[in-house]
This record gives sequence, structure tokens and C-alpha cells, in this order.
Amino acid sequence: MRTTVTLDSDVEELLRQATHGSKQNFKQALNDGLRRGLAHLAPPAEPDTFVVVARPMGLRMGLDPTRLHDLDQDLEVEAFAETTRKLRRRLEE
Repeated sequence: MRTTVTLDSDVEELLRQATHGSKQNFKQALNDGLRRGLAHLAPPAEPDTFVVVARPMGLRMGLDPTRLHDLDQDLEVEAFAETTRKLRRRLEE
């Protein structure tokens, strides 16, 4: 696209410095500078879709995975009861 742009004198000097000693001409330096300056305004790239790979849990029949917290509580109660029985036996000895 061809257009007329009025540059501030400091911007013109920066562009001339960018082209000095490089293989870029004024137009290329201006385009590169605009690309870099406007890159943060570009819409972000679409993130990769997160995919969950399901694997069998290997649970026995009759165990409901949505109720595992109940199983944890039952096991904790059993462990407490067993510890209490061991302590009672020691006290009785």
C-alpha cells in the first residue's frame, strides 16, 4: 500500500540511523520498525487445545470413583480402631 506519512524529526533521525551501515533502505526500516512496534497489538495466537488422555484406574467392580473420599474415611476409621486396639493390648500387659 502506498501512503504519505509525516514523521517527527526525531523519528526520521532514528530511521536514518537504522538504515546507516545496514542493507536496509528507508522503506524497509520503516516497515520493520512499525512491525516491531505494533506486534503487541496483534491478537494472541490460539492456545493449543488441552487434551486429557483417560486411562483405566484398575478399580475393583463395585467401587465408585466418585465416592473414593468415603473409602478414605472408612480406611482412616479402621486404622484408628486398629491403633486403639494395639494400645489397649499394651496397657493390659
